Amino acid sequence: MKQRGPAAVAVLALFVTVCSGPRGSSPPTPAPPQTVVLVSLDGFRWDYLDRPFAVELRKLAASGVRATRMVPAFPTKTFPNHYTIVTGLYPAHHDIVSNTMWDSVIGKTFSLRARDVMLDTRWWGGEPLWVTAVQQGKKSASFFWPGSDVEIAGTFPTYYKVYDGDVPNADRVKGMLDWLSLPGDSAPVFATIYFSDVDGAGHDFGPDAPQTDSAIARVDSGVGALVAGVSARGLDGRVNIIVVADHGMAPTSPDRQIFLDDYIDTTTVIVVDSSPVAAIIPREGHRDEVYRALHDRHPQLAVYWKQDLPARWHYTDNARITPIIAVAADGWHITSGDSDQDH
Repeated sequence: MKQRGPAAVAVLALFVTVCSGPRGSSPPTPAPPQTVVLVSLDGFRWDYLDRPFAVELRKLAASGVRATRMVPAFPTKTFPNHYTIVTGLYPAHHDIVSNTMWDSVIGKTFSLRARDVMLDTRWWGGEPLWVTAVQQGKKSASFFWPGSDVEIAGTFPTYYKVYDGDVPNADRVKGMLDWLSLPGDSAPVFATIYFSDVDGAGHDFGPDAPQTDSAIARVDSGVGALVAGVSARGLDGRVNIIVVADHGMAPTSPDRQIFLDDYIDTTTVIVVDSSPVAAIIPREGHRDEVYRALHDRHPQLAVYWKQDLPARWHYTDNARITPIIAVAADGWHITSGDSDQDH
């Protein structure tokens, strides 16, 4: 389950190299065009950077700038936060309000498991940075990022890959290095690369499991290979690497589950998304009944009308946000029957 709160997401490192000539010399050679590579480590909790397995990440942070914390967008899930990072907009404003959401106009449910639905451009608002680059006559590239293989504002990245979670990290790094090595104006000025290992391990085994430590080591190796490859190809004078995470991870337990069935007749609602933020649409005639049955009934469950959500979440101004939102406390899981949640 995703950890909420200001420590859930950390900007891990910024590596910047600037070229300049010595004082008193002839006019310096114009600096090469700069490229930003945005690296995502999905589910990389803020304190994972201090674990023994994050060796290369700490080296990168030591050579550049490390942020102490970052406040994630609500809800702290993969798709809303990744798309916030590249658009600068809150989920309510870029339309990707969750990993799973319903749109009455489109008439379908957006889900990580429904790729054909996800590719409908109507789901995606805002302007991601790869679109901005192309619209400014520059090149962009993405070796995976939520939305990067979808036509948005009539545009794709100049170079991109259709998402395939089975592609090894080494292949992702090599593909990125090949794009960065393209000659002249053919090289991208903005690029993204995505690693999912830590998120998968955290969900499957928990944030403190040895499998999660192994996943940290794998993405650490991937970032190290990217940095080393940039240097080996003579690109470290123009490539700037920013490493980010989208959300953290809190341990859950079978003893910390909230069953909606204990409080409501689930035939009276549509549960669009269920944990750790439940998105609930009451069926006709059951609106007030459902709210009363859930509100203040479980000490670890906060239940809100959409319009009453805390202002700091910026999560009211979108038709895809359901009338009732229920939020579990950290470490608690909302479920109904045998529901299986997207990451």
